[in-house]
Amino acid sequence: MSVLTAEMLLYAYSHGIFPMADGRNGEVHWYSADPRAIIPLDTYRPQRSLRPILNRNIFEVRRDTAFEPVMRRCAAPRPTDENTWISEEMVDVYTQLHRMGYAHSVEAWQDGQLVGGLYGVAMGGAFFGESMFTVRSNASKVAFHHLVLHLRGQGFELLDTQFINDNVKRYGAIEIPASEYMRLLEMALSRPVSF
Repeated sequence: MSVLTAEMLLYAYSHGIFPMADGRNGEVHWYSADPRAIIPLDTYRPQRSLRPILNRNIFEVRRDTAFEPVMRRCAAPRPTDENTWISEEMVDVYTQLHRMGYAHSVEAWQDGQLVGGLYGVAMGGAFFGESMFTVRSNASKVAFHHLVLHLRGQGFELLDTQFINDNVKRYGAIEIPASEYMRLLEMALSRPVSF
């Protein structure tokens, strides 16, 4: 089993590749999805049912104040699945990426408690969304909404979600051919923007 490093992750992301760990033994495998799922930043709109939640400011949204706790919550087994694709080795290396300024979290807080959030990796004008969690209804949706607003404001061009599933579909995810994804990735990586 090869040792995962921060440099290896940065190289992989810049070439359209991402890791997932085997939930049984923690071994990291590499993937390059075709088709690839992205969320177009210019067409995202919050669901109508989320708008009253946003207007009432139920959650305090922060960035990069609890990266490792967010990642550990994302790694926790789900009620419907005991396995996780986020290994302890991945937590360690992504936390290192966070200290290097590449990995970021967006967090939803309520009454001083971390109740939802997401994390991902930013390079150039590309943000590679990795995972999200919620323990209070709508918390992760609010965190995601604030992520999109932040990415737009900073000039990001690409929000990668890797695979299509029901969760990312609700945020407007679409599938594109890998060749088109690589073209968009190359353009986004050349953008001089910062998270």
